[in-house]
Amino acid sequence: MHVAGDSYVYSKDGTRIFFKDWGPRDAQPIMFHHGWPLSSDDWDNQMLFFLANGYRVIAHDRRGHGRSAQVSQGHDMDHYAADAAAVVEHLDLRNAIHVGHSTGGGEAARYTAGHGNGRVAKLVLVGAVPPIMVKTPNNPGGQPIEVFDASRAALAANRSQFYFDVASGPFYGFNRDGVKPSEAMIQNWWRQGMTGAANAHYQSIKAFSETDFTEDLKLIEVPTLVLHGGDDQMVPAADSAELTAKLLKNPTLKIYAGLPHGMATTHADVINPDILSFIKG
Repeated sequence: MHVAGDSYVYSKDGTRIFFKDWGPRDAQPIMFHHGWPLSSDDWDNQMLFFLANGYRVIAHDRRGHGRSAQVSQGHDMDHYAADAAAVVEHLDLRNAIHVGHSTGGGEAARYTAGHGNGRVAKLVLVGAVPPIMVKTPNNPGGQPIEVFDASRAALAANRSQFYFDVASGPFYGFNRDGVKPSEAMIQNWWRQGMTGAANAHYQSIKAFSETDFTEDLKLIEVPTLVLHGGDDQMVPAADSAELTAKLLKNPTLKIYAGLPHGMATTHADVINPDILSFIKG
């Protein structure tokens, strides 16, 4: 039974997972899955928006991220999906909308395919990593493994600097000509990243880049909105959103010209109403 004000649940392997749960208990729930290496705080704008529109909003911190336990094990998509399922079952969420960004999009897809039967109404993938990011014989358009090796090396060498560089550059498109960086966004991204565990973030690079979600996507039957920035430098749309939409049974694909990976933050005024329209449709 869920007790109001309780902010933690224990997953099947005993890992303590932090979550937020705001809004009327009888309202339709929307559960948010955050990106790497962030926390549920990355969804603050969306949670307030959908709360104001009458929904119950839930978001959790992935294991090793944010306020969840900094454990040694389980930093892979199967555990991430199982942890999300633990939150869902603890709160007994039904007829829920699941919204995942980037790595959280992979988590939400695996959760929906493997745990969501009868509980998920619709799925929203925003700048999400599926079907698979790394270049393989079956995914020739993917990014070379050396790209992810470089991220691991940069994280291990100076995590603080690496996170600052990602946030002030490609994540929000602040490295593009004519784009004015937001110091507040950069610092909030850095803050969220540094709150989590270095080991979890290091291992999660493999999880988000090498996990193949092809079979998960084929199993998903609920209506799925696939949103992606046309100038996403982190997860290029041509090798993610466009391929994902072809694998889903009931997709709606929308690519926003010129928008970055972190468009849910930089352009929340555009993204939020589109998600709301999809939910209500």
